Amino acid sequence: MASIAPMSSQETMKMFERYVIPNYGRYPVSLVRGEGSYVWDSEGNRYLDLFPGWGCNLLGHCPPAVVDAVRDQVAKLIHVPNTWYMEAQGLWAKALSERSFGGQAFFCNSGTEANEAAIKLARLHTADQRYKIITFEGGFHGRTLGSTAATAQPKYHEGLGPLMAGFVYAPYGDLDAVAELIDDETAAILVEPVQGEGGIVIPPDGFLAGLRKLADENELLLIFDEVQTGCGRTGNWFAYQHFDVTPDVMTLAKAICGGLVGAAMLTTPEIAPSLRPGMHAATFGGNPIAARAGLAAVEMIEQEDLLSATRRLSEIFQQRLEELRQQCGIIQEVRILGLMIGIELTIEGAATVKACMERNLLVNCTQGTVVRLLPAMNLSEEQAHEGCDILADVLKQQAG
Repeated sequence: MASIAPMSSQETMKMFERYVIPNYGRYPVSLVRGEGSYVWDSEGNRYLDLFPGWGCNLLGHCPPAVVDAVRDQVAKLIHVPNTWYMEAQGLWAKALSERSFGGQAFFCNSGTEANEAAIKLARLHTADQRYKIITFEGGFHGRTLGSTAATAQPKYHEGLGPLMAGFVYAPYGDLDAVAELIDDETAAILVEPVQGEGGIVIPPDGFLAGLRKLADENELLLIFDEVQTGCGRTGNWFAYQHFDVTPDVMTLAKAICGGLVGAAMLTTPEIAPSLRPGMHAATFGGNPIAARAGLAAVEMIEQEDLLSATRRLSEIFQQRLEELRQQCGIIQEVRILGLMIGIELTIEGAATVKACMERNLLVNCTQGTVVRLLPAMNLSEEQAHEGCDILADVLKQQAG
């Protein structure tokens, strides 16, 4: 086969205008290669990526252990249905169970699928008249219709009504409001232990423990959406471990396969049988490639002691960004847990993202004014300082 000349970013953009539905706001750059915390565009420009893969690339771009595992597996067995047993899927479930609360796994492909499975499980496990699920303002649970209804942000509901019934919303952090919403039709509470898309919002002291108490008192399932917080992002395997509050159900995705497609819902062995055969499925969920990638990601995190690395990097970002907050009047607050980093500005953050990209630094903005960083666990300390230096220059310039 003759080699194909690489396209420029402009040529790729023109092709997208013709053939791809424009449902994403895209940056005017075509990325072609990544390694660790660096990524390159069609023109050969290198960027330091502090938001790799929308948080999926927690081990950086193309982590060697994951690449090797996938290369090995793809030559042996790419896909078989879940009506057969697969050793790798079983080992992956075991690895996740042993590092969390000893539960059982249902595998799927994305965070919204994992949350859909949790929603179904909550309704199947509780009494027939119980179907309501309490979720929280500012939360985000996915883009399918059930998960969209669970997401208590009106901007995601526009034009999609009527939404799936049964979701009621409480202010994040308000236990009294949650208690008032519980009635005889309530089945579960669904919450992000740290709100990600909502702006890196860390729960107030006692909030998650209070939800656990309310769930126990009212025989509700407590579901933690750890799609963004899970798999080491916060410096522990799972965010719930920071708060000493164990959920009944946990959903995972994003970083679970080291950048490949994969997701899971975990629940206790007592609750798991309620998701009985025929009630839910995912054709590609837990396929051999995803399972090998997931196992390789777990092994890489442990062999390279990346949980400790995450905690060290978190301290660097905490120190640098807090110093910057004191120097820069447009920074209202810095919120950090592990490598979940939110910098709330007094101005719109889109211009900050653009200015950083022009300086070859990739970051994100959420909720209009929150600059969000989700760096890789194996980011070097030098790269962390480099990113903070660029961000500091940009924000100081914007502050005047």
